[in-house]
Amino acid sequence: MEALLPVLQNHPGTSVLLCSLMFRVVHSLLQNLPVPKAVAVDAFRSWKWRNLSVSLVHSLLTGSWALSCVLIWPEILHNLHSYYTPLSYLLICVSTGYFVQDAGDIILTGHARGSWEFLLHHAMVLWCFLYALYTKIYVGGAVVALFVEVNSVTLHLRLMLKLAEAQSTSTYKVNRLLNLFTFIAFRLSAQFYLTWYIVSNYSWLDHAGFFLSALVMMNAMILVYFYRLLRSDFFRPRKGHVTQNGTHNDKSQRFLTD
Repeated sequence: MEALLPVLQNHPGTSVLLCSLMFRVVHSLLQNLPVPKAVAVDAFRSWKWRNLSVSLVHSLLTGSWALSCVLIWPEILHNLHSYYTPLSYLLICVSTGYFVQDAGDIILTGHARGSWEFLLHHAMVLWCFLYALYTKIYVGGAVVALFVEVNSVTLHLRLMLKLAEAQSTSTYKVNRLLNLFTFIAFRLSAQFYLTWYIVSNYSWLDHAGFFLSALVMMNAMILVYFYRLLRSDFFRPRKGHVTQNGTHNDKSQRFLTD
């Protein structure tokens, strides 16, 4: 790993592209897996299922990787600005490659208009992660930001169960509770810690104003998502459910984003 780090640091753009190609290979391999009937009969659901499958692989990989980095090197938490290890740098390369691949998948398959929120999120993440890779600053911050991928595992499972029309199953109900817990424990807490760190050290951090602005935008988006999640899963009947004749009463597939 020590020998690999100089190569990654000298060619971060190439490293990101290689990681992006790796996730594209994962995308191709996942096409061979069977899908639920409710997914197979609908073109949008089929695309969304494939897209979420790759996202799930990314979340499982990077969420556990980020937690492992902090457990092994707790100094990351105390020095988000300049402390990093070869393994944490590689993590950001891999994750950045995924976001490039996912943005490309959304745009090239013609789903950009309906997925603009995801593209906005990806654009902000890519800007921050690429800055970290090219400057070797805030790599630790990017690692902590990837704590949210622990929650993304349950979020992706939630949407995949909705695609499969399995909202009434015990699996969905258990995942609903796990999703709420991981949203608070890993997504909200990670964002709060990153925001607190920038505010507390604003006077000396590089480009603190830009990163604080990005965090504020991300925080606003996350709070909106949290409200949608609570509204959809806990506070009122879900829209877009399947009617008795088997059709969907949601014209725009909005139920998949609630």
